[in-house]
This record gives sequence, structure tokens and C-alpha cells, in this order.
Amino acid sequence: MPPATSCRHPLLRRLFRCTAALLLAAGLTACSSSSKYYDPAKSNRTETGFRNNYPQPERASVLKWQWERLTQGLPKPPSNDYRFPVLKPDLAWIKANHDMPSVTWIGHATALLQLGGKNVLTDPMFSERASPFTFIGPRRKVPLPVQIAELPHIDLVVISHNHYDHLDRASVEQLNRQAGGPPLFLVPLGLRDWFMALGIDNVREMDWWDKTSLDKLDITFVPATHWSARSLFDRSETLWGGWVLQAAPAQNDRGAPFTVYFAGDTGYSKDFQDIGARFPHVDLALIPIGAYAPRWFMQGQHVDPEQAVQIHRDVHATRSIGIHWGTFELADEPLDEPPQALAKAMQQANLPPEQFVTLKHGETLKLER
Repeated sequence: MPPATSCRHPLLRRLFRCTAALLLAAGLTACSSSSKYYDPAKSNRTETGFRNNYPQPERASVLKWQWERLTQGLPKPPSNDYRFPVLKPDLAWIKANHDMPSVTWIGHATALLQLGGKNVLTDPMFSERASPFTFIGPRRKVPLPVQIAELPHIDLVVISHNHYDHLDRASVEQLNRQAGGPPLFLVPLGLRDWFMALGIDNVREMDWWDKTSLDKLDITFVPATHWSARSLFDRSETLWGGWVLQAAPAQNDRGAPFTVYFAGDTGYSKDFQDIGARFPHVDLALIPIGAYAPRWFMQGQHVDPEQAVQIHRDVHATRSIGIHWGTFELADEPLDEPPQALAKAMQQANLPPEQFVTLKHGETLKLER
């Protein structure tokens, strides 16, 4: 949809978009004045909202960042001119699969996990824009490899936090209406009311280190270093984090449960060493590698590929997949840069490149242990 303006000049259209983005970003710096989840016994619950476990650099100026983007023409287009390879998933195999762990990267932070006989979606985002508006905000640069209606029945949805590129209203409403009944939605503390207001009641909200189960699948909500907001005045009123999913081994298998870690969206902190200490065996980690530039602004909320490799090491992952790149332009690096930077970071860390890879949009990885 074109911008809601009669101006047809490209520069003025860009100025219109950036002005609206500046106003939205300025609003998102506002803090709430009180929190119904305040608990002095919980370190992450303050009187003004939730906070990270470990201190981060002081919040940089979002207005300065947006002005730099406008005046410097950032981000630059990727070298492939946005022609990323997109694969159509083997839906017949996926729908017939009930035993082999697998992951299909749909795009950004959205992945279809098959684990413990369940179909799990992470941060489902199937809309055209990651925005509260239809005329402005980050627009999908790569077409969806699959639509929600084509997927197998989704048993579980895990949400990392409430930013628009991770919590999409249209997507969760469609999933709630899926044939065969709604999935179970697991959400951070504070988000249940938002789902209930949409008529979605099959939802459980969780605090950091809370654990729940769905048949033979155990799910734990774990910390991340980030923030939340969906409007001008609700910063940090709901929690953020990642998820650890563990599938119980088969009766004839005495090994450890198959464990998947979904990091969500995060800056770097000691949280990942804490997660690695509690879950010493991670078979697969889904770790963000994009939206990291400029570092002076993004360092407190988004890891860069080098830090993503450190997370891979902190959680002792056997294998990791890079997510949160190649779909929406959320920061200043070219959209195709993160995989290149990841390969370089792996080489510098003296790690085999196959330990931490990226997938094509729609690509499935079968996870035989």
C-alpha cells in the first residue's frame, strides 16, 4: 500500500516515512509510570516495569539514529538486489513427520519446529509489514515460502516479546482459527491480557525460568536482554525472553532429551552463560544474527554475528541456525551481510562452519542426533 500522502516525489515520500518513524520511535522511548507486576522479591520486576538481569549501556538516541538513516540513505540494498532464494517446504514430508526433530526457517524469527511429536511455531510473523500501520514500517523484502493455511496443525506457539516483528496480530488470530482447534500460546508475563482481548484464551503467560509441559514436551521461559513496547506509553510493561524446549527421549533411548533453544531477540549479556549452566546439552539453538548496525545504537538490544557465535558457545550448542535476518530491514547493515559476517566470526573463533549455519527461506533441516 502506498503512503497516505499526495506527494509523489521519492525524496519527499522517504521524508514522510522517516518523520512518522521518528514520531513512533520517540513515543517508544517513554516509560510506564507503574507496573502491576512489581515484586521487590523479583529482580526483573520494578515499579516502572520489567528490566534486564544485567546492566546495559545507556539507551542511545533513536532520533539521532533515524536522522542518520535518512541523511545517509541507509540501509544500502543487498548485493543480490533482494533476490534471496526461497524454497517451497516439502509439506508432504512435514505433515507426515511425527518422529524426527526438524526445523524449517520461514523467515525472520519465525521457524517451524517439529519436536516431541509436536508442531511448534516461534514468533509467527506472516504479515506484509512489521508495524502497527498498513502504510509505513518495515516491509517484507522476501516473499513468504509458505502460508499459515498450508502448515500442518500447529500445537504450540512460543512468543519471545511483543515487538511488531515478533508478535503479529493477524498471524496469531489466524492460528487461533486453524482447523482442528487453536494451538497453545506461551507468552511472556504481561501478554495474556493482550491475547484475551483478541478472544484468544488458550494462552499461558510465564516469568523467567518458569516451566510448563505439553504432553512429552517440556518448555522453559529463559531470560534475554531486550525490552518491550507496542504503543507510545507501554515500554517494558510486558516481559521478553527466549524458550528452551525439551523432548523426552523414547522409551528405548536412555540419552538426554532433545533440546532446542530459541533465543528470540536479544543483546549480549551473562544471561547466556546462565542458560548454558542450567541446560548443559543443547542440540539446536536458533540465534539472531541480524539488525545489529549501527553498534552505538543497537548494542544493547541486538547481538551482532560475533556475539551470536559467543552465545552458541555459552549455551554449548551442538548446532546453531542464524535467524532474525534477511526478511525485514530493521537496521543499517545490508540485508545479506549477516551470513557473511557469521562465517567470518566462526572462522575467527576456530569453530567448524557447519556448527552455525543459515538456511534459505523455506529450507528444512532434519535433525538426526
